[in-house]
Amino acid sequence: MTDELSNFSPNLFWDVDINDLDMQKHAAFIVARVLDYGMMQDWIFIKSYYGLEQLREIALNIKSMERESLSFISTITNTPQNQFRCYKLLQSKHTHWYF
Repeated sequence: MTDELSNFSPNLFWDVDINDLDMQKHAAFIVARVLDYGMMQDWIFIKSYYGLEQLREIALNIKSMERESLSFISTITNTPQNQFRCYKLLQSKHTHWYF
């Protein structure tokens, strides 16, 4: 395990071998996990590692993200939600009617 990956909460990568992750090669996967399931210290670490502009670029192309995570990254980066790929895909899903 690399030193960078040891900074994350252990629950983030419970389903993958952390020794196979690379901070650059798997940046989208890591950022998505931190946004959806990470603690504040995980967010602070990726913000210092990638920088806010690179985080914005990575997050713009994430295919699936929780609504709360989308709101957070949109607010932090001052980017409208409709520019994120996950927002566009979310809008194309049909939801069930609630009576």
